[in-house]
This record gives sequence, C-alpha cells and structure tokens, in this order.
Amino acid sequence: MTNEEIRPGTAADVPAVKAVTDAAYTPYIERIGLVPRPMEADHAADVAVGKVFVTGAPAADGAPGRAVAGLVVVEACADHLFLDSIAVHPEVRGTGVGGRLLRFVDAHARALGLPEVRLYTHVMMWENQKIYPRHGYELVERRADGAYERFHYRKRLD
Repeated sequence: MTNEEIRPGTAADVPAVKAVTDAAYTPYIERIGLVPRPMEADHAADVAVGKVFVTGAPAADGAPGRAVAGLVVVEACADHLFLDSIAVHPEVRGTGVGGRLLRFVDAHARALGLPEVRLYTHVMMWENQKIYPRHGYELVERRADGAYERFHYRKRLD
C-alpha cells in the first residue's frame, strides 16, 4: 500500500486499527468523563464486514512510516452513509490524513449512490466542531444518546 492509498481493512490490520483508535480517542476520556464509543468497538467484527478503511502515512523524514496512520469506520444505510468513526494517529495529525479520509468517505458514499454522509461527535470534542464544517458538514441537532451528548452533522453530496 502506498501512503496515499485508502483500502479496506484486513484481519491483519485489526491490532493497528485498535492502536490508532485508542491513540486518537484516549485524550478525550478525561474531558468527557466517558470512554469514547469507538474505543469500545469490536474492531475485528467491523473489519470482517467491510466497514473499516485504512490509510498509511510516511515518516517525517521520508522513511517508511505508519502502515495504518488513519482509518474510517462507515456503514451504508438506506439514504446515507454513516461515518461511525474517524481516527488519525496523533503523530501524523495535521499532515492531511484526516482530510484525505473525509474525501474518501464522500467518494465512497457517491459510489454507493447515497446522497449524504452523516456523523456525530461528542459536544466536548471541540476540535471536531471546527473541522467538520470546514469539510462541508452542517450541524443538524444536539441530542443526548444515552450517556453521550452529541452534535449530529450531515453533508449533502452533489
């Protein structure tokens, strides 16, 4: 896999998927007072049913980098693609991995003939409230889902 490629996750990727997810979401535990849902996901099951897509990233010095530096977990629904999770390893944050993954999600939804992408984020994950609108997502509502207070977003695709 080239560092720019986004491909379906495989069983061999499951440990890296867990590691990247944990690295990306662990800093939020103290802030929100709960373990973020993506950290509790059954990564092996998600990979097995084709929900996980991964990408790598080169090392800063141009040497081989992380084989799995970022990932998305998506689920096709009748009228939209649900972006269940996006995780970028903190070591490569700010290098464009997240933007590349979000563009992939848009393209994947279009390829499936779905008119929009939906996602949610915890209200205390402030960074995401800046990121998603920059990528064309609009805030739909704020809603409590059990113990999680979330902002729900959607992006209509042209």
